[in-house]
Amino acid sequence: MARLAVLEKKSCRPKDCGHECRKYCPMVRSNLDAVTFGEPEGAPTISEAICSGCGICVKKCPFKAISVVNVAEELQAESFHRYGANGFKLFRFVSPQQGAVTGILGMNGTGKTTVMRILAGEVLPNLGNFEEPPSREEVLRFLRGSVSQTLLERVWSGKSRVVLKPQYVDRIPRAVRGTVGEVVERNDEGGSGRAIAGSLGLSEIWDRSVEVLSGGELQRLAIAVACSKQADFFLFDEPSSFLDVEQRLSVCKAIRGLCGEDRTVVVVEHDLAMLDYVCDYVSIIYGQPGTYGIVSETMSSRTGINTYLNGYIRSENVLFRDEPIVFRERPPPAPKEGQPLFSWEPGEVSLGGFTLTYSGGEVSEGEVVGIIGPNGIGKTTFVKLLAEKLAPSFFSRKRSRNLAISYKPQYVSELFTGRVGEILSEKPGSEVGAILSSLVRHLKLDRLLERDCESLSGGELQAVAIAYALSKEADLYFLDEPCAYLDVEQRMAVARATRRLTEARGVSTFVVEHDVVAIDFMSDGLVVFEGEPGKRGNATSRLDMRSGMNAFLSGRDVTFRRDADTRRPRINKPGSKADKAQKLIGEFYYGAEPEG
Repeated sequence: MARLAVLEKKSCRPKDCGHECRKYCPMVRSNLDAVTFGEPEGAPTISEAICSGCGICVKKCPFKAISVVNVAEELQAESFHRYGANGFKLFRFVSPQQGAVTGILGMNGTGKTTVMRILAGEVLPNLGNFEEPPSREEVLRFLRGSVSQTLLERVWSGKSRVVLKPQYVDRIPRAVRGTVGEVVERNDEGGSGRAIAGSLGLSEIWDRSVEVLSGGELQRLAIAVACSKQADFFLFDEPSSFLDVEQRLSVCKAIRGLCGEDRTVVVVEHDLAMLDYVCDYVSIIYGQPGTYGIVSETMSSRTGINTYLNGYIRSENVLFRDEPIVFRERPPPAPKEGQPLFSWEPGEVSLGGFTLTYSGGEVSEGEVVGIIGPNGIGKTTFVKLLAEKLAPSFFSRKRSRNLAISYKPQYVSELFTGRVGEILSEKPGSEVGAILSSLVRHLKLDRLLERDCESLSGGELQAVAIAYALSKEADLYFLDEPCAYLDVEQRMAVARATRRLTEARGVSTFVVEHDVVAIDFMSDGLVVFEGEPGKRGNATSRLDMRSGMNAFLSGRDVTFRRDADTRRPRINKPGSKADKAQKLIGEFYYGAEPEG
């Protein structure tokens, strides 16, 4: 076995510790410099050749900044890139298929963005030799005979042009000025910009300034600009974030429209239904987040996604997860008969040129209510309205006291300051505490407790916001798009924790979400929004899951089926046999026949 020692530079604070990693190292006590500190107050360097792999430094580090793992010796010959001494290491590389859409699936922190940056030509891989990096010719010799050799050779020589749709679209207003129409026309290289923008629903906001766009609008603008370019190689990093179901399907069609014999498309995505729908092939990246990532062979989309969920790659005989991610096919839950906790009356509210009309309803103790509908239809307005109207006249008469609320907003980039550990410092009771501890581990927050929020990525901030909102003692919880920027495993962890915490506390939770699989996983009922985005919205009363799903998906003309092996929901191709059969009986989500 080969040793791999990784230091998280952002977490390491040598000025604030007693250098425990060196102080307690058995090899250092044996007069071998396994851990050294160079410049005064600088970060340590761990010698992987000397390290015994005892793990004492990992346990003693007060900031959880060190990881020491063993990897197979033969993997060392497949090192593709490393970020310096004790930095993250990527093994192997993807092989995107020409004339098709190749998806990349894996946990956050395992190297997906690194792969995208290499494909885009922004990073030259060093084959693990960061001290004497190899030349481009040496890298190409390393990849000799693979699809990626030809691809990178064309990118580096300038024969192939690359277009990258970035992950964090909320940063676009910092670099781009003008209206939506001006940005699209400025970047339109093939004369198709306006048509693509129209298919993505941007015509209605054509004259709106980029500075005032929502996350979903920025996402669609970025995708429209990327698709309008004349290029041979297109990269899309998490194109579904902040988009509703209908918009995600429109994006899938736009991406599929790029395919051609001389074009290559790569997509990084965590929405399994969308990834399955848009991709022809899938490559898995597995490993330990923040420490190393290993790229698998390329598989068909269905095989690749099912392999990822099972956590076992048969062709490589590799088990990369202790337990599979299981989707249990179940009938829609019956309405809960618990004590009503909160009720609201029908009403109407106008904001500028937008009008929201909502029906009355109520929620019970231990109940999760999903809020689902298109973007710009008033879902966030509805949630804020409920939160602001928490006065005794709006409660069920069986509750006389004011209800405490906990609210996780849609955008969290400027929500927190200070250390993560200080923000998540509340200590709830035993049962709730166990659920929250499990959530913190699954969201990888236990390694971020000493980090400042200003240094966190968008996904890390999202995880902190969710854990913070769920850790507060409250009667009503409001979570606005909690799955944005989270990977598949984190989404399932949030759904499980939300479901279990709501039941354990005897409270109620409202969740605004566009991931249909996640909303079904955690919800007891739905409030469905329809209308005309940006102009008017209509919210139903609380519906049972079957009625809610059918009402929502029928308006999108979309049906889901279950995978025969994993039981995960999959989007039916429009006009397919399964699609026609389900529409005929009016079952757009539940009760679909298994695949043959």
